[in-house]
Amino acid sequence: MEKKRGVDVRVYDIILKKRRGYELSKDEIDFLITGFTSGDIPDYQMSAWLMAVFFQGMSVEETCNLTMAMVHSGESVDLSHIRDVKVDKHSTGGVGDKTTLVLAPLVAACGVPVAKMSGRGLGHTGGTLDKLESIPGFCVDLPKDEFIKAVNTIGIAVVGQTASIAPADKKLYALRDVTATVDSIPLIAGSICSKKLACGADAIVFDVKTGKGAFMKSEDDALCLAELMVDIVRGAGKRGAAVVSDMNQPLGYAVGNSLEVMEAIDTLRGEGPEDLRELCLSLGSLMLVLGGKAKNTEEARISLVNALKTGAALSKFADLISNQGGDVRVIDAADAVLPSARCLEAVPSVQSGYISEIDAEKIGVASMILGAGRRTKDDTIDPAAGIIVLKKLGDKVDEGEPLVMLHTNNWDTLEPAAELVMSSYKVSQDKPVVPQLIKQVIED
Repeated sequence: MEKKRGVDVRVYDIILKKRRGYELSKDEIDFLITGFTSGDIPDYQMSAWLMAVFFQGMSVEETCNLTMAMVHSGESVDLSHIRDVKVDKHSTGGVGDKTTLVLAPLVAACGVPVAKMSGRGLGHTGGTLDKLESIPGFCVDLPKDEFIKAVNTIGIAVVGQTASIAPADKKLYALRDVTATVDSIPLIAGSICSKKLACGADAIVFDVKTGKGAFMKSEDDALCLAELMVDIVRGAGKRGAAVVSDMNQPLGYAVGNSLEVMEAIDTLRGEGPEDLRELCLSLGSLMLVLGGKAKNTEEARISLVNALKTGAALSKFADLISNQGGDVRVIDAADAVLPSARCLEAVPSVQSGYISEIDAEKIGVASMILGAGRRTKDDTIDPAAGIIVLKKLGDKVDEGEPLVMLHTNNWDTLEPAAELVMSSYKVSQDKPVVPQLIKQVIED
């Protein structure tokens, strides 16, 4: 009992210290995370500490110490048996963000091994694993030895994260979610970096989204987050870089799992949307530089474009699919292999003019309503559901012309999804300035 009272007093002192705006030591942060993970520190005290952090912030050193404490709360993946420099990529999530499906095989085709551990979608953002699993037979649960063997053999593997990765982060995020402390930049950075560092990469490139469809609505906040995450991975002895990219409209035209796989294949074939291609080239250039396969981003871009032109990137995607049990016929016959929706409905424009605004988050939520996403982690996804965006920012539209095409297997979802899409579009008589896709680049 005396020991318990002693712990309580020390936790109280740490909360008070942070509430007053002072910097916590590594030992104090380690104590908090270890005690909370083990259950010795109760939720009500950790909630108070989170709120103190929310209002007082954390220094870069504090955030680095918090990140490493969460890394050490569980298993770290040893990728040392994989040859060459392993470069990972993380996106903060967006609408229609199928970047990994293009980027991973593209980078692997240029000689950088991609040993990627990804997550599932929740809410209005999609997950890489869900997209890949829309390919019949594709398995994301490779044992560790098969995962490493695949990367050494074909240069690429994409699997799901295990529950043993940064368990402190999972527990802490659940508490942040119910205490209105999610949107704290140090806590966001620590959460993301703890999982990525525990996954064993030698270098990490971050794609931080900003805009209506992103978690970071402000470009200044997005840049702050990007810089902080790069500082964290460098502080951990790794190399890091970041891109801040626009999410004021969906990326590409496809939103939804099998629809996004088709668009990714088109892009690898050289026929995809320009914004998706450009983002992949920007991120891929940084990955090649960090991986030691190019001296600078200009040289890296030439290699990436060549991998698209020669078909090497598409061939590498076929290798990934085949090696993980997927139906490789999807490369040449996606329409026949991937799940398709029975119910399709166009959403027309109510006036003529130019598309001046798209609330990308509403498009993402509409896609979720159609069955493409999860409201809760236990929801089942319909891989065929989603939205094809037909009009993007700056496009001319006539009254009655379709803005999007809805795809679903549930007729009852069409009306609420259509209403949400209608409210997400604004049309003006003057052609707007389309936001720049790449806002900022932080190089190593």
